[in-house]
Amino acid sequence: MKFATLSASALALALTPALVAAPAAADPVADFYKGKQVKMIIRTAAGGGYDLYARLLMRHMPRHIPGTPSAVNVNMPGGGGLKAANYVAKVAPRDGTILTIVSQALPMIQGLKLTNKLQADMKAFNWIGNMSKSNQVFVVWHTSPAKTVEDLKARRVIIGATGAGSASVQLPAVYNNVLGTKLKIIYGYESGTEINFAMEKGELEGRGTNPWASWLSATPQLVEKKLIRPLIQVGLEKDPALPDVALLKDLGKTPEETAILTYISKAVAVGRPIAVAQGVPADRVKALRVAYEATLKDAQFMAEAKKQRADIDSQTGEDLQKLAADLIDISDDFRIKVLGAIDEKKAAAEAKKGSEKKKKKKKKSES
Repeated sequence: MKFATLSASALALALTPALVAAPAAADPVADFYKGKQVKMIIRTAAGGGYDLYARLLMRHMPRHIPGTPSAVNVNMPGGGGLKAANYVAKVAPRDGTILTIVSQALPMIQGLKLTNKLQADMKAFNWIGNMSKSNQVFVVWHTSPAKTVEDLKARRVIIGATGAGSASVQLPAVYNNVLGTKLKIIYGYESGTEINFAMEKGELEGRGTNPWASWLSATPQLVEKKLIRPLIQVGLEKDPALPDVALLKDLGKTPEETAILTYISKAVAVGRPIAVAQGVPADRVKALRVAYEATLKDAQFMAEAKKQRADIDSQTGEDLQKLAADLIDISDDFRIKVLGAIDEKKAAAEAKKGSEKKKKKKKKSES
């Protein structure tokens, strides 16, 4: 019997496809970002806390994005973060090249329908991650007679706040309306620094709110010398550094009060969130989330964050997506109750309007 034989050259040719490595699979995300520039839209002017976190992130995150794009920061202050959010939602390209650091209060503002100027849908935004969810802290100056929450209920305490509608006004209003404190809020201070000076001069006893991380990074001397006395912290759990300071959501006396205070605490937990607009392709959203997580584990990033005393307490984009939805998807009845904790007059007006609407609807159905 004869067997067919192959020449050496024919055998080599036959084996070539098996021996030559297949070309690497194309990465459409890397192909998209290669040579492009990503922009970070920052909701405040340069120099503030939001600006610090956004710029810190963008100095390191691009090298973790497939295709390693370049990056630039764009400050867009206005309307307490509304201008930046509206721009990202309505004007900017929805291709994954535009990121933004979102105002902490916007998901709650949408849920409570506090303004008709918010054109962006916070629930539809694609959330990339939350860089810091540091608890907000109410403090009094060390010379104040107030040493506990009960003391705040027993006597009038004069505190400072920036503008009406800010967290420095909203949270003290909640303390007064739900907890029964007797805080007198002095509005119109231009900045937290100005409020701190007023406390030092004896014009004020306390400050409505400020993240604990900001006290540690911006004014560590006030903490180290015990010149401020924290009395209430707001977040989903106690800051490990403040084990003896009351947590707001634990202070409710009824299930309804606890539900309201928990909602307010969830809003505070939004912290320093990063997002892209709705409509960005899912594979790019996923890549940005992975790049964000890698950045926050990056040794160079962490070294710079430590140098800047920037508190990093990260939350994933997926968890932040759920948190935003929880703040927005609330019943109208509950919305009115939470609104009453912040602004009793506005809540009463909304309740009256809702009641009249129901009466008209009932009358129309009966006719």
